[in-house]
Amino acid sequence: MNLVPQFGLMELLLIAVVALIVVGPKDLPKLMRSAGKFVAKAKAMAGEFTAAFDQMARETEMDDLRQEIETLKKENVFSKTKKELDESLAPIKDDIRKETAAVNDAASKTSEPQPATEEPAKS
Repeated sequence: MNLVPQFGLMELLLIAVVALIVVGPKDLPKLMRSAGKFVAKAKAMAGEFTAAFDQMARETEMDDLRQEIETLKKENVFSKTKKELDESLAPIKDDIRKETAAVNDAASKTSEPQPATEEPAKS
């Protein structure tokens, strides 16, 4: 259903003739200026209303996006998987650290300087 009134050429001509008869040719330019100002104000008010409505829609959309992001942060599958993987690998990491420490200790004990038993060859 279209609620916007549609005027044809005949309707506009009829309105112009009636305005000319009622107002008179002397005051018709003033009336047209006033009508133009009124239409401009109405268009500006409609534009402000549309802008405010669009802003409210964007804010609502942003709120929805924020809620969705928070939900995704709470239900982050990758974080849960990483945590589970770290927990399951912790004993293996501990064993590796212990073995590395044991190897380093053994290496430091064997790397102590040995007394030289051979004499350098004289040429």
